[in-house]
Amino acid sequence: MRKSPVERILRGLYSVVLYLLLPITVYHLVWRGFRVPDYLRRWGERYGFYGGIAPGQRVWLHAVSVGEVNAAAAVVNALREQRPDLRWVITTITPTGSERVRALWGDAVDHVYLPYDTPGSVGRFLARFQPRMALILETELWPNLLFGCRDRGIPVYILNARLSARSLRGYQVLSALIRRTLRTVTCVAAQSSDDARRFVRLGAAPEQVQALGNLKFDIAAPRPQAFIDEFHGRVPASRPVWIAASTHEGEEAAVIEIHRALLRRHPDLLLLWAPRHPERFPRVEAAALEQGWKVATRRQQRWPEADTGVFVVDTLGELMSFYGCAQVAFVGGSLQPIGGHNLLEPAAMGTPSVTGPHLHNFSEISRRMREAGAVLICQDAAGVTAALQRLLDDADERKRMADTGCALVENGRGALHKTLALIGPRLPPPA
Repeated sequence: MRKSPVERILRGLYSVVLYLLLPITVYHLVWRGFRVPDYLRRWGERYGFYGGIAPGQRVWLHAVSVGEVNAAAAVVNALREQRPDLRWVITTITPTGSERVRALWGDAVDHVYLPYDTPGSVGRFLARFQPRMALILETELWPNLLFGCRDRGIPVYILNARLSARSLRGYQVLSALIRRTLRTVTCVAAQSSDDARRFVRLGAAPEQVQALGNLKFDIAAPRPQAFIDEFHGRVPASRPVWIAASTHEGEEAAVIEIHRALLRRHPDLLLLWAPRHPERFPRVEAAALEQGWKVATRRQQRWPEADTGVFVVDTLGELMSFYGCAQVAFVGGSLQPIGGHNLLEPAAMGTPSVTGPHLHNFSEISRRMREAGAVLICQDAAGVTAALQRLLDDADERKRMADTGCALVENGRGALHKTLALIGPRLPPPA
């Protein structure tokens, strides 16, 4: 495809900057590796070198981390069932995303890390895996990668696409390049009409964009009754339980103070604590031990004991089951400007949730849940404490919120069907 002089200049300048920044990527991997040792492994994949993986045509799906992998799971499973002849490669950026891919599909799909967006790394990735179709989750607009797909005739679909007002402002710094990047995409399947409008403002053509809904409403809630029964075989159903889920480093002190305050009214209260990132598991365990609380962990003890005060969920893939064991949930990433985490997961499990004010990554979901009365959004840790206290004291309010949340999740389903209707007929023909 003929490239315009403007495109060549913009891509050239962008690529030069990325090459100059490559030494910083090494520093970044080392720095992250001190906290998460898996960042010290498989460096070659970050630069487009994939030893031991045979080249060949595949359908390629990219999902940054755990949340995006979970959102993509039903799509991948349905397409694999529809077309078992297709080979898949799934890329992530984080080790936790990698672990989730392996937990879901094992060796049935290939998995590698997405390379940095330099022309050389991208070229090696595309040459090795020869994608016949690219499915990209949410908001990953890497210019060299998308231009490389266009130049090789690879159709690209951005699925469950979201673009917050904050992200829109950030991308507009490179608006001339991003506009041309978006025009290479076959279709942007947006989560909402607001997301669709923002993608058009960013540079997508209106005919490229469809609002199909949010795949996270189609989340397949586990059926963990045996899990919950085993939990309550150790923890009586009469004992109050709350869960602090997907918390970040800057929220840990707040969780401790919240639990301390709640204990004054409910001295037998059990806290289930599930940090967002695995490197925080031992740190939150140590922080709870420093308070003099009896602490147990999922990996070591498997279940809380009668005198356990804090139970650290230091595993991946079990959060929704533990939501089902709690009477009320605090969903983290929201007391700091991180953007929040998936409020639909506790709702799908029938657990009312409380969250902080920073929800820009889930603005549409949080708005719908707030309007329905299915979540309590608080402005600070003191507000979270008061809201949790209120719900622990009021079984009727908990049930009302739980019923409302379940109904909202059920009524919001449909994006999966629409996404499969979009993608299925366009799957590549048998080789």
